[in-house]
Amino acid sequence: MNPEEQIKQLREELREHNYKYYVLDEPTISDYEFDQKLKQLQELEAAHPQFFDPNSPTVRVGGEVTKNFNTVTHEFRMYSLDNSYSKEDLLDWEKRIQKMVDGPVQYTCELKYDGASMSLTYENGMLVSAVTRGDGFQGDEVTANVRTIKSVPLQLKGDYPEKFSIRGEIILPFEGFEKMNLERIDIGEEPYRNPRNTASGSLKLQDSSEVARRPLECLLYSLKANRLPIKTQFEGLQKAREWGFKVPQVARLCDSMDEVLEFINYWDIHRHDMPYETDGVVIKVNSLQQQEELGYTAKAPRWAMAYKFKAESAATVLHKITYQVGRTGAITPVANLEPVELAGTIVKRASLHNADQIAKLDVREGDTVFVEKGGEIIPKITAVDLSARDANSEPTRYITHCPECDTALERKEGEAQHYCPNAEGCPPQIIGRIQHYISRKAMDIEGLGGETVALLVNNGLIHNYADLYELTAEQVIPLERMAEKSAENLINGIEASRQIPFERVLFALGIRYVGETVAKKLARHFKSIDALMATSEEVLVGVEEIGERIAQSVIQFFASEENKETIQRLKEYGVQLEISADILANQTDKLQGNTFVVSGVFTSVSRTELKKLIEDNGGKVSGSISGKTSYVVAGENMGPSKKTKAESLGISIISEEEFLAMIS
Repeated sequence: MNPEEQIKQLREELREHNYKYYVLDEPTISDYEFDQKLKQLQELEAAHPQFFDPNSPTVRVGGEVTKNFNTVTHEFRMYSLDNSYSKEDLLDWEKRIQKMVDGPVQYTCELKYDGASMSLTYENGMLVSAVTRGDGFQGDEVTANVRTIKSVPLQLKGDYPEKFSIRGEIILPFEGFEKMNLERIDIGEEPYRNPRNTASGSLKLQDSSEVARRPLECLLYSLKANRLPIKTQFEGLQKAREWGFKVPQVARLCDSMDEVLEFINYWDIHRHDMPYETDGVVIKVNSLQQQEELGYTAKAPRWAMAYKFKAESAATVLHKITYQVGRTGAITPVANLEPVELAGTIVKRASLHNADQIAKLDVREGDTVFVEKGGEIIPKITAVDLSARDANSEPTRYITHCPECDTALERKEGEAQHYCPNAEGCPPQIIGRIQHYISRKAMDIEGLGGETVALLVNNGLIHNYADLYELTAEQVIPLERMAEKSAENLINGIEASRQIPFERVLFALGIRYVGETVAKKLARHFKSIDALMATSEEVLVGVEEIGERIAQSVIQFFASEENKETIQRLKEYGVQLEISADILANQTDKLQGNTFVVSGVFTSVSRTELKKLIEDNGGKVSGSISGKTSYVVAGENMGPSKKTKAESLGISIISEEEFLAMIS
C-alpha cells in the first residue's frame, strides 16, 4: 500500500472510531490503540505534506494560531427565541399559531442547552466554517478552534445535501468542567465561574491546541439551507444523526400541548441528572411548511418558543440605589448589592426599572432583598425580606434631578420612566446616541467602540455623530490606548460608513421608538429623509404598523433645530439619506393598496422571496385571511381551511405564476 492509500485508510478508520467514541459513546478500540493510529497518521502526513487535508483527524490536536477572528455575515440569520414561563404563556402561543396555520399542529420538544451558539457550514460533506452567533446577523469565525472539538464531524456520511448549515451549542459537560477547575486550583489559579462562560471563552482562545485540551462538546439541533431533504424538524434531527452529528436523543415529537407540558414537567425535575447545563425546553412547530407560513417577527421565529425553568433565587443586601441615564434620557434606577452567587455568576447589581417598581416593592437602601435572574440572564429584585428591615428605615425618595447634569426630570403622562430633557447637554445622552449610531446593526463603524466614543466626547473632539466625519487620524493618535494603526482603522471605518443604506442610517439616528423594523418601513414608504422630514403626523399614522406614539416621536425629532442641522451635515458628508437608485429600480407601486396572504409550497421562488416581491412592489403581507385581504397566493398543499375562508369572503385565490405575471 502506497503512502497516499495508507493516509486515506487511517483517516477513515480514525473518523469512524472518533464517531463511535464521541457521538455514539460506543468505543470499539482502546484509547491506546486510537492514539497509536493517530500518531502513525501524523508521521505519514508530516512525511508527505502534499496529501494535506484541513479535515484530517489530526487537526483535532490543534496548533493553529488565530490572531484576529474575522467577522462573517450569516447566510441565514440566527434569531433569538421568545421566552415563556407558564402553561398559560404556551397556551396563548398555541392559539396564535392555530389562527395562522391550517390543520393539526405537531411540536418537537428539545432541551435548551446552556452553551455558546454556533453555526457550522458544510460543503460536499466537509466542514468549511464555524461562526459564533454574534448579533444574529454576523458573528466571529472560529473554525480552527471548532475543528478541535471531537464531537464535531469534519467529514459527513450518508445522503447529506451539497451545502447546508447546522446550528447548535458548544457546551462544557460538568465532569470536564470540574476536572479543569481541579487542575487550576492545583496550580494556584482561580477556578472558572461556570461551564457556559468557560465554553464561550474557549472559542476565542488564539491557540487552537489550548482549545483541543478542553473537553468541549457540540450538540446540534437545527438545519438551514435553501433546499433541505426533510419536511419536519424531527426528521431533521434524525437526518443530522445519520450524517454524523451529535444530536441528543431526548427530543420528543408531541401531538398536543398536553404532551408538551408532560415533557416540560418531566425535565424540570430530571434536568439535574443531565451531564451538562440545561435551562429550559425549546418547543418548535414540527412541520417546516407550517414554520414558513408562520414566519418571523423582527427578533424571533413565530413557530418556536423557549420555556424557561424557574430561575434560581438568592438573598442579599441592597447597599445603595444609584441612577443611570440612557441615550434617550430615560432614567433607570439600579440596586447595588452585596455580591452574591446566582446561577453560576456573581451578581453585584440589579435593575429596579422605574419609580413605580420601587414603590410597588417598597424597596429601600439597607434592605435584605431576594434576587433572581429574569430568564436567567438579567438579575432582578423580586421581593424584600421585611422581617430583616431596620426599624429606622426610610422609604426611598426617587430623584428629582438628573444625576449627570442636574436638569429637573420630567415624567410624561402614561409613561413609566422619568426622563432628563437636556438632550444636547447631558454627557451620557450625547455618548449614548453616538454609541448607538456606530453600533453593528446601525452604521457598523469598524475600529470604533463604545469606550473610544466616550474618550472622543470627553476630550472635546466630537459632540454628536455628524462630528465623526470631521475627525482626522492626527487628532485621534494622542488619545489613550490609540496607536497609529488603530487611528487609521477608525478613520477608514468612518469613511466606509458613508455607504451604509438609508434604512440603517434612519435606525442609527436614534429616533425614539424607531427600531430596525420601523426604520425599514419608513425608508420603504418615504424613500428619502427629506420626504420623511416634510411629512405630517396624520400621514405617518397611515403608514403600515406606524402608530400615534411613533408618529409623534418622529415629528418631534425633526422639529429640533439641532437635529435638522445634524441631518444637513450628514448630507454634506455623503451619508446615504435616500434609497439608492439600484434598490428603487427594483421597487414599484404596482401592488399599492393590496394585502396578500401567502399559503402553501412554491417552486419558482421561495416563500421569503415571494413576500419580498410583494413588499418591493408596494403590497402588504399578512399572516391571516380577513375582509381586508385582497389576494391569497396559493402554492401546493395550501391549507383547506384557508381556502374555505378565502372563498367564503370572496377573496381571489391566485397561483404563483399569476402573481409573478402581476408584477412582471
